[in-house]
Amino acid sequence: MGYIAPELYSRNFGGISYKSDVYSFGMLVLEMVSGRRNTDPSIGIQNQVYLPEWIYEKVMTGEELVLTLEVTAEEQEKTRQLAIVALWCIQWNPRNRQSMTKVVNMLLGSLQDLQMPLCPI
Repeated sequence: MGYIAPELYSRNFGGISYKSDVYSFGMLVLEMVSGRRNTDPSIGIQNQVYLPEWIYEKVMTGEELVLTLEVTAEEQEKTRQLAIVALWCIQWNPRNRQSMTKVVNMLLGSLQDLQMPLCPI
């Protein structure tokens, strides 16, 4: 359920296209980066914790995303890069999402070349 692009629920968000798959990819990457599921059954009320917003806040404040104790600076930088790219992938408006080609280029590029997307709420 958490991988379905908004335009699959309502045409108000735009038409269904290849960018619907980009959204699903982004949600999967966010789960991998955070070590958390988008829909966590252990949380009583799902509306209290929205994974993309949680990650966005961590990236904006510079907090660590990786939950393990020992993480190198290089691993932290790569995790931050993955999170920013994933946040681009899950923009609600499909026109604001990147193509998969652009996503791959962002992943192969450097963190310093990335701009922060809008908050995904």
